[in-house]
Amino acid sequence: MTGKEEGFTLIELLVVIVILGILMAIAVPSYMGFRDRANQTAAQADVRAAIPSVEAYYSDHGKYSTDGTYLFTAAWIKSNIDQGLSPDVKVTSLSDTQYCVSAKVGTYVAKVTGPGGTITSTTANTECA
Repeated sequence: MTGKEEGFTLIELLVVIVILGILMAIAVPSYMGFRDRANQTAAQADVRAAIPSVEAYYSDHGKYSTDGTYLFTAAWIKSNIDQGLSPDVKVTSLSDTQYCVSAKVGTYVAKVTGPGGTITSTTANTECA
């Protein structure tokens, strides 16, 4: 009785493993790049979303500081003005007429000094104090 043996040879299995390795070598760096760009964009979006709340505070109080301390927090804004504000956002008043808003998502920090500033993004840890 001659039976027919079926299956994969060792060479065929090695070829499949090599092909999978090549595909992974291409896919993983692409994924990491997509994730980094997403984190950077999310940090910028968090800052952009907080600016109207800061301006609303100024509109209500005529200054960016609270009681001369030059500090109002994202938690204060979240509880009093915008309950949808991301917990990653830090808001600091630098004076009665100037503020700093920053957000950190992953390794990226987006920051703006306002009013009228431009949002910048960096991997350095340069959040508002």
